[in-house]
Amino acid sequence: MRWTLTEDQELFRDTFRGWLDRFASSEAVRGWLDTGDPAPFERRFVEEGWFSVGTPESAGGQGGGLLELALASEQLGRTAAPSSAWLASVLAAPVLPAEVAEASLTRGEFAVLAVNSDKPADVAGPVQVADGVLSGTVPLVLGAERAAKFAVPSGGRLYLVDAADARLTKRPLLDRSRSVADVTFDGARGTELGAADLARVALRSAVLVAADSLGAAERMLELAVEYSKQREQFGVPIGSFQAVKHAAATMLVAVESARTLVYYAAASVEQEHEDYALHAAAAKAQVCAAAAGVADSALTLHGAIGYTWEHDLQLFYKRAKLNGRLSGSSSVWNERLAAALPLVPAA
Repeated sequence: MRWTLTEDQELFRDTFRGWLDRFASSEAVRGWLDTGDPAPFERRFVEEGWFSVGTPESAGGQGGGLLELALASEQLGRTAAPSSAWLASVLAAPVLPAEVAEASLTRGEFAVLAVNSDKPADVAGPVQVADGVLSGTVPLVLGAERAAKFAVPSGGRLYLVDAADARLTKRPLLDRSRSVADVTFDGARGTELGAADLARVALRSAVLVAADSLGAAERMLELAVEYSKQREQFGVPIGSFQAVKHAAATMLVAVESARTLVYYAAASVEQEHEDYALHAAAAKAQVCAAAAGVADSALTLHGAIGYTWEHDLQLFYKRAKLNGRLSGSSSVWNERLAAALPLVPAA
């Protein structure tokens, strides 16, 4: 089965890709990663309205749904553009008051969900609350250093805390296009927002990280094919060798099957299909694992040059490898799949 986008969705995808090609070229991305400051890109991203596409108007966005967000995530992965603030903000927006979500999405006052990005978002966190005062340290919070506010889950409730009242310890990543930090709340006062529906956030995060991996895998396939036409051995391009053709074909199958899985999972979660939790889990587990495999194959075809800072492949290789851990590993999501599927007796 091949998922078909609507004309509007194709137009959005292609227009956003063109915008990223103009303002997030590989040279520009390297510059932001060298300085460690993605603020110039984030400002343009917000000011030109792309940041809030895919989030309902009731949550401060411009409309659309999870499939539009997945299309945006795919294109961000395809360019390796800095995306911590965007992903953290669009995941937090549905659980925030409308005015806080709008400020995050349209004015760059990013609100970030304070959860461990190495695990699914619905895994219980370490923060304790007594009389509205928060204490505890949340490790590996995605986009923490970009945050103006934190939405902090504790005991099934959600609390809003100013970033100025938290202490951050930045954690280095091999993939510098994203950022994480440990966030410590030591006597920070929070405003209670109500019940925290983190199960839905976890599924949305799974789909969007899988979409990012799809974009990175597609770009690595393109780079591998381009390189195989240029690199020569024994007087002929290596792309003429049967083993290289087989490797490229395997990567193509992985990319195209991942595309349908991501789009279907996004639509399923948005429309609350009866098996939407299974579809999101399958997308995260299978697509991120497939993208990591594409990364390994693409690097093998390039050789050592593919991992040098000057070559584009390393940007997407590191991106795909981090996605394998972001929001929970494939093994974690496969375990959720196994737990949810009914046991069928052997014949």
